[in-house]
Amino acid sequence: MPYITVGKENNADIQIHYKDWGTGQPIVFSHGWPLSADAWEDQMLFLASKGYRCIAHDRRGHGKSSQTWGGNEMNSYADDLAKLVEALDLQKAVHVGHSTGGGEVARYIGRHGTKRVAKAVLISAVPPIMLKTAANPGGLPLAEFDKIRAGVHADRSQYFKDLATPFYGANKPGKPVSQGLRDSFWLQGMLCGFNAAYDCIKAFSETDFTEDLKKFDVPTLIIHGDEDQIVPIGAAALLSSKLVKNAQLKIYKGAPHGICSTHKDQVNADLLAFLKQ
Repeated sequence: MPYITVGKENNADIQIHYKDWGTGQPIVFSHGWPLSADAWEDQMLFLASKGYRCIAHDRRGHGKSSQTWGGNEMNSYADDLAKLVEALDLQKAVHVGHSTGGGEVARYIGRHGTKRVAKAVLISAVPPIMLKTAANPGGLPLAEFDKIRAGVHADRSQYFKDLATPFYGANKPGKPVSQGLRDSFWLQGMLCGFNAAYDCIKAFSETDFTEDLKKFDVPTLIIHGDEDQIVPIGAAALLSSKLVKNAQLKIYKGAPHGICSTHKDQVNADLLAFLKQ
């Protein structure tokens, strides 16, 4: 399996695992918490078959990448992504981020610019900031994220099993979600290191991406479901679309957080159309 080395911890290499499918213009996918590159397989299979090179990595601490003790925060995530892009010498790449991965894409552009970036896509993404603050009164209170931390700390296996339900909107009438999809969520979550899963909660909830979004100078598509129970659209996509210059906003009516799976055909069609613009 392909890996790149992004640094060292305790004299051991920090390795980032990635998938690299197809040929053509590169599309780089950044996954959500607590998942892995596997969460993008529906998009990767579709777009690779349409003539694109699809690359998805497991964030440090997640999936098959090194379970580091340190660096489980947005700056390191973004720098790891930059090292992957440089190692593969990707040019004119389209960066697609879901949920926490949307924050990773934003911070990557904020820290490393768009010299190698052609376009960006934020799907159900956490920017500009999830936490309720004086400057972000529509965000979620800290107590909500403390509940997530408590659930992960107490019994992360059961917590991930329970979280799959609102993640895919299975608790909404007329929204069937297969047990297989929920099991896939649980399995990916359990591959994430315990400390990485715990630390990443702070990273995705408290990081302010406002200034990063203002640095976007490439065509950007923002997709979000209006029934997202994990990252509510009001304090996320609706604000991000105003901060990113000339962003295109697509709202999926009745859609949950995990739309890359529940609405994969619609997401795939919208991605392909955006790529061809």
